[in-house]
Amino acid sequence: MTDVEGTQLFHKTMPFSERLGIEVLEHGPDLVRSRLAWDESLCTLGGVLHGGALMALADSTGAVCAFLNLPEGAQGTTTLESKTNFLRGVRSGYATASAKPLHAGRRVVVVETEIRDDDGKLAAKITQTQAVL
Repeated sequence: MTDVEGTQLFHKTMPFSERLGIEVLEHGPDLVRSRLAWDESLCTLGGVLHGGALMALADSTGAVCAFLNLPEGAQGTTTLESKTNFLRGVRSGYATASAKPLHAGRRVVVVETEIRDDDGKLAAKITQTQAVL
């Protein structure tokens, strides 16, 4: 079941996430989960979801996780660095991202995101550093 409030937050703050069709499953400071449906228009050769689509899913999910962990008085967040390791292709169903904070400081928030396929197999692992604005 989708998290309507979380999905609206993604789409309002990041319209690109709406264009991609990202749906939020849950959102809170300890965990943000979202998913992207496999679609031929988002694929590369061989019917594999494009790495850029997976990175956009991870960046969006990690950004909301960072936002939910901002210190009091902060205005927002922006990505400073993102490191992605692709481990397997997503060829059907959904790519589901789960983001957790590793460090929530005054100047940066570091988030780790995993993307899994419908079988629960790890497709990508992302570490992201977000600047506190």
